[in-house]
Amino acid sequence: MGVVVRYITDPACIHSWTVEPVVRRLMTEFGANLSWTFVMGGLARDIPEPAAVAREWLDVSARTGAVCDPGLWLEAPIASTYPAAMAVIAAAEQATDGGYAYLRALREGLVCFRRKLDTTEALVEAAREAGLDAARFRIDLNSNAIVEIFGAHLEEARSVPVPAGAERALPAMRFGDGEWIVGVQPYEAYAAAARAAGAGRRAGAGRGGARPPLRARDRRRGGARLQPARPARAAGAVEPRRRLAGAAGARARRPPLRGRLASGRPPG
Repeated sequence: MGVVVRYITDPACIHSWTVEPVVRRLMTEFGANLSWTFVMGGLARDIPEPAAVAREWLDVSARTGAVCDPGLWLEAPIASTYPAAMAVIAAAEQATDGGYAYLRALREGLVCFRRKLDTTEALVEAAREAGLDAARFRIDLNSNAIVEIFGAHLEEARSVPVPAGAERALPAMRFGDGEWIVGVQPYEAYAAAARAAGAGRRAGAGRGGARPPLRARDRRRGGARLQPARPARAAGAVEPRRRLAGAAGARARRPPLRGRLASGRPPG
């Protein structure tokens, strides 16, 4: 068993989305020498001001180069991130990767494809698309056991020291018994912590240079095919994904989203 990585995150956390290239690279370079546990930090029990979340996403995108579509928060915002977080825990009950593929699918659905993933049916459908046993997933998702595990996750997240000026320690990552790495940091900070905890790079990881992060292309309702992405254009940037079919032309004719948020005009 590899060095245990505890990664506090949330499917709808835009900052965690910007850390995805780091997570992918760690998985590629260290392989089975790292054993991942995804701790759901509970970003928001309820979301009273969805437009404020849209503005935050735009600000993060402008600062980091991360691609996102904040239209979710203007058209059909999710009411809470808790259902998606509990769904990741339910997926981990049967998935061989600790629920990562399902977590990634929820991230893409929320951040890139405006999917309203806060109901049982929507989350079960996403599980089916991810290749999970949907019937078992539904039972697990509605069980008291998942609620109890989620409660323990929230307690762990609250125990992590919050940096000055931050509202919460999300995202946060710890390798073995090392210190928590809180917020978005350069890749080398995580890699150094992994090495300090005793994790070695997988055999052959250094040949030809590090592999670039993966991205989802040609996403269909049946799931995504993961292919190597071109190297990110800026540190911490998430490589752009395919634009939503049929939406690009309409958006080109709309006023800028930031202007519509400031003016209070509807998004259409």
